[in-house]
Amino acid sequence: MTGLPAGRLSRGRRERSGYDLASSRSTAPDGGASGGPVRLPLPPGFTTPLGCDAVGLPARHGFRTMAHLSRPGCVFADTDWWWWIVPAESDLGLSWPQPARYVPGAYVPTRPRLIHLPEASAPYTPPIPLYLMVCRVAGTAPAWSTVPHQGS
Repeated sequence: MTGLPAGRLSRGRRERSGYDLASSRSTAPDGGASGGPVRLPLPPGFTTPLGCDAVGLPARHGFRTMAHLSRPGCVFADTDWWWWIVPAESDLGLSWPQPARYVPGAYVPTRPRLIHLPEASAPYTPPIPLYLMVCRVAGTAPAWSTVPHQGS
């Protein structure tokens, strides 16, 4: 048992959205020929006005993390990692603790499947609740900087 409320994972949303979650696959910028990182593919109809990055956790923490997030965005998973889409630069001022991985551009090392679609048109998981849950999983206190970001 996952401990998630009914309908929390996207099993029931597949029919409503017209997007088949089971067949979603990532594509690398070079078509996947190099075996390098692949970008998490967002389903049609999702807008990304804030850009996209991803936060990954080992799969053993996936269900627990999902259960504590009130508004998860697009979530991808394979046997080893679960990945949440967050707005670009969600690492500014935050130290994402181990075992989490923060990846700019949502380029991940494997080809995970899309397992959750949000009901909104944006694919994002709010980064602060996700960060707090990651800190809880890691057994560390949240820590962020108050130094303003000096844009590039």
